[in-house]
Amino acid sequence: MRAAAVQFRPQFGDVGGNLERALAAIAPVEADLFVFPELALSGYTFGSAKELLDLAQEEGAKELERVAEAAAAKSAAVVIGFAERVGKRAFNSAFLAGPEGERAVYRKIHLFDREKLLFEPGDRPPAVVDVRDVRVGLMVCFDWIFPETARTLALAGADVLCHAANLVLPYCQEAMVTRCLENRVFAVTANRIGTESRAGQSLTFTGRSEVVSPKGAVLVRGSDDREEVLVAEIDPLEARDKMVTPLNDVLGDRRTSLYRLG
Repeated sequence: MRAAAVQFRPQFGDVGGNLERALAAIAPVEADLFVFPELALSGYTFGSAKELLDLAQEEGAKELERVAEAAAAKSAAVVIGFAERVGKRAFNSAFLAGPEGERAVYRKIHLFDREKLLFEPGDRPPAVVDVRDVRVGLMVCFDWIFPETARTLALAGADVLCHAANLVLPYCQEAMVTRCLENRVFAVTANRIGTESRAGQSLTFTGRSEVVSPKGAVLVRGSDDREEVLVAEIDPLEARDKMVTPLNDVLGDRRTSLYRLG
């Protein structure tokens, strides 16, 4: 299959315009899976809970329906980050729409910095969705620093980790190589670019979106500062071979009875 990381720069607050630009970016590209950044519809730096809720989407929102329509039209799966409104609460979420009507929402469980002041932490396990015999796992940005996230998805059978991100720390792109190695999975990290200066802070996002193989090979990696769609050919079956040597299985060799958890 062809997996694409869409490196994108949303304009804060322009939900409709961001959606149109996002769909235009993938329109000429042939791929089976497209992954967009975290909060790609709204932008990242919210000044208040009210501003966040005003820019958020509920389940069934017209913006999400447009994404689902685009997935069906391209016969592909599309993953995009958005602010999810549930009553008076908001989650930092990723929406997956599949080519045959598959849908899933994952709510980010590890909130970063000021996100803790505005968003609710995710209230359900990381999602794995079957899309045409490929097992697609969802994670969002700062989930990368917690090895349990990728491991949970791998144990649930994920072949490909779809990682929607707004990265500002310099470590993640290399850390995802380790996440792929230790779980023998593919990962598509879609990061944003640009700087947002508002609400009393200025954040510069690191770009360098990438697709990484189960053996830690960086199959494609983007620039620091350009919008681009990065496509790599992957074979999801490679992620089902967990053998590091003829005698070592990265999941089967775990000594869970000796691990101290919690």
